Amino acid sequence: MTPTLVPHHPARDWAEIQERMLVPLYEAVYDHLGVGAGTRLLGLGCGSGLALLMAAARGARVAGADRDHARVALARERLPEGVTVTEEPPENLPYDVITAFHATNGMLPGLRSLTRSAQPGAAVVLAGWGPSERCATEPVLRVAARLADRAPAPGPDLDAMVAGAGLRPVGSGRVACPFGYAGEASAVRGLLSTGAFDAAVRATDLSQVEKEIEEALAPYVRPDGTVWMPNVFRYVVARVA
Repeated sequence: MTPTLVPHHPARDWAEIQERMLVPLYEAVYDHLGVGAGTRLLGLGCGSGLALLMAAARGARVAGADRDHARVALARERLPEGVTVTEEPPENLPYDVITAFHATNGMLPGLRSLTRSAQPGAAVVLAGWGPSERCATEPVLRVAARLADRAPAPGPDLDAMVAGAGLRPVGSGRVACPFGYAGEASAVRGLLSTGAFDAAVRATDLSQVEKEIEEALAPYVRPDGTVWMPNVFRYVVARVA
């Protein structure tokens, strides 16, 4: 079935298809930090709230922020009553763990501002793609850059961001996060929901982008029709001075 036959709802596709791909990363970070009862955690770029739900299930008190209005609305629907999710990070930061599981180089100024108001000793976690040679999704993402007629965006330099924000690095790790989908249509919807293809859609059109994503996915389609792309993500843990 051609994916365009079903209307796209990027925020809901993110919540229902794509967000779960990073569960191993969330679990690894929470294990590393011992997130549990007594932890006060703020999720930056919290999306539709899955990582916050997982932290809350461990007993943590959680809050989140994300600039995507539709994702914030979904997070508010699925999170327990009393959990605050906003479109701007709070100014008062009474948190001992701050996560940015979707770190970008462009978030450094905001991160620097946040860490100035965070409590001393708070843990800050930045995460992003691992080495390109260990990320099967990387060639698919290059389609977005080509269609948008721009150079591929460099991945986040997590170590430089830590230094630029005035944080003290204390640890890091790598986590296998394979992207697995029930079929090509699901894979296309999930990948489109990441926002990585938004510029490509504006530069061409949705049907063209879908077609080229499907072609790039061909090496990862298994005999039963499912799609499987092994990936590695990296995270860095730092402390507020």
